[in-house]
Amino acid sequence: QVQLVESGGGLVQPGGSLRLSCAASGFTFSSSAMSWARQAPGKGLEWVSGIDSGGNTYYADSMVGRFTISRDNAKNTVYLQMNTLKSEDTAVYYCKARLGMNDHWGQGTQVTVSS
Repeated sequence: QVQLVESGGGLVQPGGSLRLSCAASGFTFSSSAMSWARQAPGKGLEWVSGIDSGGNTYYADSMVGRFTISRDNAKNTVYLQMNTLKSEDTAVYYCKARLGMNDHWGQGTQVTVSS
């Protein structure tokens, strides 16, 4: 079955960096579009970034220049490099795979930006 396992979250100071990973299994990763979304405390789900099977990348406006999405098809893993983190980036970050008309989600990883 489809599995998405996020890792790499944690506590970081404002201005710091983190790299999130999402290890995928149970589907043909290399031909699948992947994305990241987040949910801050008390708020709805927010799309962060996406990468298609051709390696084209997409970002929410507030992430441009700070976040970088990438994928390693040999490792079935998608990454989110987050730099210059702000307190408002605090959220649970989720990995998503778009398979046909269905979306599959990971369990999420907590990112807390605080001094």
